[in-house]
Amino acid sequence: MEKHYQIILKDTEERVYESMRQQIMDENNPNQGAFLDDDHILDAKFTIYRTASMIALYCNSDSELYRSQELLKRIRLGFKFARKMQHESGLYDYVTCNFNSAPDTAFSIKKLMPFFFYLRDIVGDKRTAEENEMFETMNEIIEKAAHGIMTGGFHTPNHRWAIASTLMECAKIYDNDDMRACANRYLAEGIDCNEDGEFAEKSAGNYNRVNNDAMITLAEATGDSSYEDYAVRNLHMMLHYWEPDGSVYTANSTRFDKDRLSYPTDYYTEYMLMGQRHNVPEFYEMCNSIIDICQSKNLLAPDCLIYFMWYPEWRTIEHDGLYSNPDYHVFYKNSGIARNKSGRYTYTTMSGKSNFLYFHNGSIKLEMKVAGSFCEHRAFKADTIEEIPGGVHLHQTMHGWYYLPWSADKIPETNDWWQMDNANRDKKMGPDMDIDVWVTESSEKDGIDVRVKTSGVDGDPWRIELAFTGATFIENDHLAMHLSGNEALTVKDGNVELSNSKDTLVIGPAFGTHRFMEGKEDSELRNAGASTVYFTDYTGFDHTITIRNKRSQF
Repeated sequence: MEKHYQIILKDTEERVYESMRQQIMDENNPNQGAFLDDDHILDAKFTIYRTASMIALYCNSDSELYRSQELLKRIRLGFKFARKMQHESGLYDYVTCNFNSAPDTAFSIKKLMPFFFYLRDIVGDKRTAEENEMFETMNEIIEKAAHGIMTGGFHTPNHRWAIASTLMECAKIYDNDDMRACANRYLAEGIDCNEDGEFAEKSAGNYNRVNNDAMITLAEATGDSSYEDYAVRNLHMMLHYWEPDGSVYTANSTRFDKDRLSYPTDYYTEYMLMGQRHNVPEFYEMCNSIIDICQSKNLLAPDCLIYFMWYPEWRTIEHDGLYSNPDYHVFYKNSGIARNKSGRYTYTTMSGKSNFLYFHNGSIKLEMKVAGSFCEHRAFKADTIEEIPGGVHLHQTMHGWYYLPWSADKIPETNDWWQMDNANRDKKMGPDMDIDVWVTESSEKDGIDVRVKTSGVDGDPWRIELAFTGATFIENDHLAMHLSGNEALTVKDGNVELSNSKDTLVIGPAFGTHRFMEGKEDSELRNAGASTVYFTDYTGFDHTITIRNKRSQF
């Protein structure tokens, strides 16, 4: 991948030049050497990451900053700050969130590991005095951190694998049985990757690749290649998570990346390494596609120059062609998600989410909700999702109920409502509302049909919310107007066209029997930045909404 190498090299130089302006160089400043992030936060992890990129260029003879004395000075100062911020325990703080944090310390030294191994194993006894200084500094930081990480503590599922994989790697480096035993206590919980290849947090935009990295590290550190099976399974699943605009599908994430625009740059090293070890051509093609996405979107290439130095054979591996992203219809039952691609568009259905349907044609994204107010319920969130011929069926039963007065044997001693154990009250149950949604693809493969049926309760004003991003114009038989985002329109009849300069979605037939769009208290807010179209009716109703993509019709 020589072409990739050259692009990554130049983009690493650009990244480092950008970082230089963020580094504190004033010798009178107690935080000299630190890199300020965009919010001017002083954080050891951020400084370690920026310093690491500099090390790659300093050690790379193809770089215009190779053995630069200015760069060496900045590396030394970056390490000086990193050592200053390391607690005596070996732990680092993640100052916007976690303090004395084992997982964030693990993430910090994970960034240093490829540089450590490169200088130890590839350069070896040919290290210059300056390179040896860097190596010894990293060695001190890593070993001290490993002892701190053993004291443990985590918040989220992926933290366990960051801790376990780092400790297992350090156990191998320092031949430390205590580190190995501590890592095994985390691993005893079992890896939370289901048969679909999805990890517990369902975070395609960030934590899937964090978990993959941990699994690869565990395989390398333990010699047990079965850990790589989790990463390979997830990377295969991720082949179905790219949208027509090159972004990653993130709507089902349980973490901060939910619905964020994210591109797959950080998956590059995993696809490359697993493609090499497991001989998966599609993984090499994804590497080509990731670099192509970076160039077409004017993004910096992945920050992975050190991997081409650590694995020099990567430069000689060549594989032609981008990942073709063929049409697919996949149902990941364990993850509660169906992903589909037909030509120019993708569509996705999910259980357990109010934004249960997404349709993306590369320039316009549509998100659908069925929303209203029934007792404590504010939106349809499918309890079940099942495959049917040509699509999926989603279902939820919303249970109505009312508290009853305390029975004589349960009357509490307090009359303070907030101190009463109200969950222990008897209840009057009913009525129940059933909501069923069927999503099927059109026979012409130019869109989908969405049938929404409500039953069990009559006269409740509910709505179909269609939130559009990327559309700049809306038109039907009664109106035509430009869209800038944040509009809210109820369309009462006919079809409606949402368009931009590239494509058009035709949606309908519309219906609008009431204007109760906002819902009751605690109703979900409209999507910020999106133009929202409402179809409204009273339950029970049975409507089929067609979504057609014009450019798929020719």
